[in-house]
Amino acid sequence: MKAIFIAYNQAYYMEIVELLESNGCRGYTMWEDVSGRGSVDGEPHIGNHAWPTMNNAILTFVDDDKSAAILSAIRSKDEATPELGLRAFCWSLDQ
Repeated sequence: MKAIFIAYNQAYYMEIVELLESNGCRGYTMWEDVSGRGSVDGEPHIGNHAWPTMNNAILTFVDDDKSAAILSAIRSKDEATPELGLRAFCWSLDQ
């Protein structure tokens, strides 16, 4: 089993959910209005007058055989739409 944490520009919520569903992932937990800044070149998303954009975050748990396809789809979407600010992190779970 894998845990996948996904952070993204909140305007793209439906695109991220559709990406998950199209890769066989039905269940997830989502947080709205998450603030932060990318570690490489991302603009801050902190919801103030200077940086008004906010992020959402999703945590999903998937079988090992689904994680590679989901991460690949996320990588492709990030490369196609860099303004999305999309990041995904994956952990292996014991139980």
